[in-house]
Amino acid sequence: MANKALATRQKMSFRVEPSQKLAKPRNPVAVAAKQRAAGPHRKTASALRQTARLEVKKKLDESGPE
Repeated sequence: MANKALATRQKMSFRVEPSQKLAKPRNPVAVAAKQRAAGPHRKTASALRQTARLEVKKKLDESGPE
């Protein structure tokens, strides 16, 4: 028994320098999502219809009653 000097509750452990600490395991799904090319979100069809309807109303109000 090489560790006679250690108390029964002590454990042998290896010291690791802070620069050698292993990073926690990463989520592979998150890495894949981050690497994908992302673009701007598109407006929904209903939002496009609503803006078109508002533009028509504005043009009718600008022309005035003739």
